[in-house]
Amino acid sequence: MAGVTDPIADYLTRIRNAQQAGHRVVEIPASNMKKQITEILYNQGFIHKYMFDNDAGHQGLIKIALKYDRITKEPAIRKLGRISKSGLRKYSSVKELPRIINGLGIAIVSTNRGLMTDKEAKTANVGGEVVCYVY
Repeated sequence: MAGVTDPIADYLTRIRNAQQAGHRVVEIPASNMKKQITEILYNQGFIHKYMFDNDAGHQGLIKIALKYDRITKEPAIRKLGRISKSGLRKYSSVKELPRIINGLGIAIVSTNRGLMTDKEAKTANVGGEVVCYVY
């Protein structure tokens, strides 16, 4: 298999595909940034739980238990999209951070203080690279 050019886009696509196929768990090759995104998704209630398996491969695996509505079986994550791509980076000052569906969704921002949600970045008064959005 050829190397992935955009590992974050690959991460988001794997989650999207697993949800569409109705899988309960998705395994994704780990990186520090992907681990931070996973923790944010968990803290914001978008995924059920996660586990970092450091024994698999040289960087390890992230196992994510996806969250679905008990009654409708709809996935908790409705949309997942990459904003800043490897070919075109998108940076925002604290005043220009995007609001995702009027504050119901989150934008994940890479700041000089690490990855955080758009709301946390506004509170900390820092801007940065807008990595992706989730709602």
